[in-house]
Amino acid sequence: MSASLPGHRELPASQYDLKTYWGRVRHSAGLTNPSTLLAGKTGLDRAKQLITDYKTGKIEHMSPELWKAKKIPVFLPFRMSCFVLSNLIVTAGMLQPGLGTKGIIAWQVTNQSLNVAINSANANKSSPMTFEELAKSYLVAVTASCSVALGLNSMVPRLKVAESTRNILKRLVPFAAVASAGALNAYLMRRGEIVTGIDVRPVLSDEEKKKLEAEGKSERDVPSLGRSQKAAKIAVYETAASRVFNNSPIMIIPPMILYHIETKAQWYKNLLEKEWIKARPRIAKSIPIGMNLGLITAVSYCALPLALGVFPQQQEISADSLEPQFHGKGGKDGKVVFNRGL
Repeated sequence: MSASLPGHRELPASQYDLKTYWGRVRHSAGLTNPSTLLAGKTGLDRAKQLITDYKTGKIEHMSPELWKAKKIPVFLPFRMSCFVLSNLIVTAGMLQPGLGTKGIIAWQVTNQSLNVAINSANANKSSPMTFEELAKSYLVAVTASCSVALGLNSMVPRLKVAESTRNILKRLVPFAAVASAGALNAYLMRRGEIVTGIDVRPVLSDEEKKKLEAEGKSERDVPSLGRSQKAAKIAVYETAASRVFNNSPIMIIPPMILYHIETKAQWYKNLLEKEWIKARPRIAKSIPIGMNLGLITAVSYCALPLALGVFPQQQEISADSLEPQFHGKGGKDGKVVFNRGL
């Protein structure tokens, strides 16, 4: 939303070094920080005013308040800081053991609907998706996730493996469905980029960036060196892989920990044997659900930034590693940059 506010100055991408893995992890941790959820209408208006003042030159330098404001102007349920809470119930629903066909389809459809809304709200508005592209992406993701989940659910019980192994595989079915849908969706939606290539631009030095700012321009105004198919392949394949990495900690760690507790932890077995719990079946059923929600929440806040930081969104690469027409045309350190996308 900040791109739609008045002013020519471009907000810095991050207060951390996004060229390093830990810089991207710290940046991702800031994006998923739930403290921005406390900003009401007054906080939203204040954030917009601060961003406008910076973009129009009334504020010269970024401040802690302005860095925080940069994260706020996105519709509340779809802010990245709300990502964990928005996904909490959906993920817990998908990870319920023993879901029937209707339950699997319902939760997979709900999950993909939420993903489309979050991706759309946080997407790069300089390259908006058309409604047709968005609808196609949604239908492909839903079809893939439901097909994989239903197929594996029917296949796993027939595998000739130990009962314990079969139980573990059942717990991983939702992850396989979500990960495959995300990767397939990313590839199908963006495979056209591999054919046409994507724009690459020279990496600017600090002096060149200051000169652009003095002219009232941003890095987006730097002319493209051309469209590279090799850069497009990197962007599409990394985006597909990132969908798997982002889902891995949330969809694998909690069900594995919960399975270990339910089958190995003596304290858990002793808890369920207590008379007051036996007399209250609803409480007995709610205990694993509550534990699952707690595990998903903890893992999401701790592990999600580690997964989100694997690949940089603004990817820098040597110009000489691309097609011959880009050789020798790199900017700072002989490098060019391209937007990997979400």
